[in-house]
Amino acid sequence: MSVVAIIPARYGSTRLPGKPLADIGGKPMIQHVYESTLKTPGLERVLVATDDRRIERAVMRFGGEVMMTSRRHRSGTDRLAEVARKIKAKWLVNVQGDLPFIQAETIARAVSPMRRNPAVVMGTVCTPIYDPTEWRNPNIVKVLTDHAGFALYFSRAPIPYPRQGVFAPVDKRNRSRGDQRLWGYRHLGLYVYKRDFLLRFARLRPTALEKAESLEQLRALENGYRIYVAQVDERSIEIDTPADLKKSGALFKNAR
Repeated sequence: MSVVAIIPARYGSTRLPGKPLADIGGKPMIQHVYESTLKTPGLERVLVATDDRRIERAVMRFGGEVMMTSRRHRSGTDRLAEVARKIKAKWLVNVQGDLPFIQAETIARAVSPMRRNPAVVMGTVCTPIYDPTEWRNPNIVKVLTDHAGFALYFSRAPIPYPRQGVFAPVDKRNRSRGDQRLWGYRHLGLYVYKRDFLLRFARLRPTALEKAESLEQLRALENGYRIYVAQVDERSIEIDTPADLKKSGALFKNAR
């Protein structure tokens, strides 16, 4: 019943090259992600999967576990699957390397539904959006779920479209916070897979919606697989641009 967390990390980010090694408060970003993940109870191992020797050396310097992978992978999921073939685990947690402040509780909340319901093969998390600027930002992925908590769709577009000018809550989880309007739900780059499903998923060809949105999780939905989405209070910053990096540095400094 083991759970292993894997952090895929590549050097060649389009919008922020060398992103895993970007400095935040005197540490490379990948170290922040690793140390945050390591605090999660119930994890048997935490390791970084990379194809770049610079990232490998950085992880080894701070005492983390790292595994080199092929340079030919098209996505983080493919990189994760390569590692999954080499290790024994029932569940694999994919923690994106651009979440330096991910909370251990958030990771635990993502794993919990998988333990409770063996029929769930893939899970992730979301958090409410109260800022309309975030809701409209194409770098922030949004998600819609059904009443049972399973994903209906993920998009970079502002979904759902509020034709009447407001997102009408459908249950008690969706109530607005005080006088702040609930615009939708932000998807965080964290996934949990059953190992056998991950290996099967990685063999599927990219789909039309996946290519259009540049979102791998849509491949699962288009092939008929359900993704459970746990709601969390996480306000973690995903580092996609130099502006995000600057903001994360300021937050880290203020938190000290």
